[in-house]
Amino acid sequence: MSQDEIAPPNDTPLTAPRYTLPEILQQPLLWPVTLEIVGAASQQMRLGEKLKGARVLLTGAGTSAYAASAVAAAWPQAIAVPTTDLLVDAERYLANLDVVISLARSGSSPESKAVVEQIRHLRPDIKHFAIVCDEDGALSRSSLDGLIVLDPRTNDQSLVMTGAFSNLVLAGLALAQPEATAAAVKQLSAHADLLLRDIDQACQCAAARIRDRMVVLSSSPLLGWQREAGLKSLEMTAGRFPLVCETYLGLRHGPMSFVRPDTLVLCLLSSDPVRRKYEADLIRELRSKKIGYLVGIADPEESLGLFDLLIPAVAPHTDDALRTPFEILGPQLLGYHLSLMIGLNPDNPSPDGVINRVVSGVRIYPHYPMETQGAL
Repeated sequence: MSQDEIAPPNDTPLTAPRYTLPEILQQPLLWPVTLEIVGAASQQMRLGEKLKGARVLLTGAGTSAYAASAVAAAWPQAIAVPTTDLLVDAERYLANLDVVISLARSGSSPESKAVVEQIRHLRPDIKHFAIVCDEDGALSRSSLDGLIVLDPRTNDQSLVMTGAFSNLVLAGLALAQPEATAAAVKQLSAHADLLLRDIDQACQCAAARIRDRMVVLSSSPLLGWQREAGLKSLEMTAGRFPLVCETYLGLRHGPMSFVRPDTLVLCLLSSDPVRRKYEADLIRELRSKKIGYLVGIADPEESLGLFDLLIPAVAPHTDDALRTPFEILGPQLLGYHLSLMIGLNPDNPSPDGVINRVVSGVRIYPHYPMETQGAL
């Protein structure tokens, strides 16, 4: 499909977006605010003592689940389990746990509150904390041991989560690695703000090159970033472009068959020199096979000759485990421009209501101990 053949999904006039772009662009200014809020709350609740050496489970749904995954990658002894898995398979994940931390924008999806109640029922000894963007959501009113409410500006009004994602990740990282996260925010907030124009221009160019499908590549520990990067383009285009998220080494094991000559391949280049060697080998293999339009998020000095188009990396020399909140800006802007390109409003790219800002329609069933399930 050529660019000229990419048409709006219907004849409805496009309503000018109000929220999504400002919510993306204000993120660097909010990161220091989030750090300050988490630091104050942590001190008040003595979280440093309560979390030291604890076995922690981080949870959320959808974008918040990817935020949890990004935080867990930077937290020794921590795991991430989506609420959508925890709700139906709690016993598997709650064994040998000390603390659960829920992450949410609104916290009003049915699973968010139900998981709190389920944990209270199964393991009342587990401490349960939450980080939210909306203090009036259902999760905030749940039976928690502590609540951190971020700045109201992180509570995105757009259907898609952008500022909420980066700030939820950053808040979790501030609990996992307080000193390293504070240093990263101090170094990168102003830098990201200065790069936004260049990132936006590169993302506009990338959006103009897409034809019919996309691939998003990263290495561990950036898999939370990878899944969220893919979700932004999927959500903001109402699923118009088929998309695969994969690791560099994993792509060879079957998913490379998805890549065509004009497939947009979005590549986040690792800050780790050994990971980067593996990544560069795969990128060169794609080029030798003449498949993929290769778009890199990388330091220009470390990516010469690898990519067809470069999106400047905000934190190319920061530990990969801390990069997610800073490097998600590019995929968010790419999704935004793809949405406009096909005639959708990024504030509400699902006008037919297939997806909504707050998930609904989930029926919550009472929990039954395993030994009584045969009687249902």
